Amino acid sequence: MKTIHPYQTIGIIGGGQLARMMCIAAKAMGYYTAVLDPTPNCPAAQVSDREITAAYDDLAAIKRLAEITDVVTYEFENIDVNALEWLSDNAYLPQGSETLRISRHRYLEKTAISKMGIPVAEFLLIKDAGDFDKQVADKRVTFPSIIKTTTLGYDGKGQIVLRGEEDLIRARALAETSECIIEKFVDFEREVSVIVARSTTGEVKTFPVAENIHINNILHLSIVPARISDKVAKEAVEVAKTIASGLGAVGVMGVEMFATARGIVVNEIAPRPHNSGHFSIDACITSQFEQHVRAVCGLPLGATDLHTPVVMVNILGNHMNKEQLHDLSRFSPLLPYGKIHLYGKAAAVDGRKMGHFNVLDDVENALERIKKTGIW
Repeated sequence: MKTIHPYQTIGIIGGGQLARMMCIAAKAMGYYTAVLDPTPNCPAAQVSDREITAAYDDLAAIKRLAEITDVVTYEFENIDVNALEWLSDNAYLPQGSETLRISRHRYLEKTAISKMGIPVAEFLLIKDAGDFDKQVADKRVTFPSIIKTTTLGYDGKGQIVLRGEEDLIRARALAETSECIIEKFVDFEREVSVIVARSTTGEVKTFPVAENIHINNILHLSIVPARISDKVAKEAVEVAKTIASGLGAVGVMGVEMFATARGIVVNEIAPRPHNSGHFSIDACITSQFEQHVRAVCGLPLGATDLHTPVVMVNILGNHMNKEQLHDLSRFSPLLPYGKIHLYGKAAAVDGRKMGHFNVLDDVENALERIKKTGIW
């Protein structure tokens, strides 16, 4: 453990929007940044001091990133295993490899959380298509449920909802290509999440609970404060703290949960800044990105108090004028009360996250403004 001071350099593996916002927060605090990403002029490279254009499994490029930086972090889970092992042994990677090893694999993740005494959806490991056939024959695959690849899935990718026997053919095809888990559906009242930060010093802080609304398995809205009872909010916060401390995590972690009639059930975790925490940029004393920088650099964590109610709405490629990305006319109802964050992506693709708005207003007013845009 060591303290990384301003004017030193933070290296980030991944150059997407999370890395971009991490760079902006770091530079505001006086740090230099360097990013590694296979895409030239990626979103993070546009605001970073150094850019290494290389594949994530290019070990020579990983070594170069370590050489020019004082601390290394990452913006996503799917880091090459060899690169991660090398960094753990040869560079300063305060997040280490163990939390990432667990969180990148859905079966290991749910098993680890269950061992902490925290409820998760009932789950079943499916090793291959033959195993799938056996579990179906044994009546262990029930409906409704969802089959997910154990690795590499996000934003609805690598998963299929099983509502009846007619969905088993597609599910088996997925099991032919990848190890999977099957999760029983959870009867929930709200989807919520907590952004929790744990520093290299062991200090832990959480952000206000967000209520999340998904469309087509992609996060659409985060509403803060969440429309849940104080009792449920307190339970969600304690669950997030328990997971972060139990895993020995360092940095910011997003913990997605279901609020049910019987209490909190954890869905999944992400050991880095999370889409549902973007509200914090404009609505909290400290943003999740600044908090992540503080955590991995060994600085005291910042206060997370909420300045104002806020609704974060994602802007997808299908919400934008694809010929003129600068055309904001559709979002005019949001502009007076909204803070826009665009990610610098070169082209608008349906379902791709292009940016987000933080609408700073009473929750019901904010939701009405968003509805006027037609994107919800």
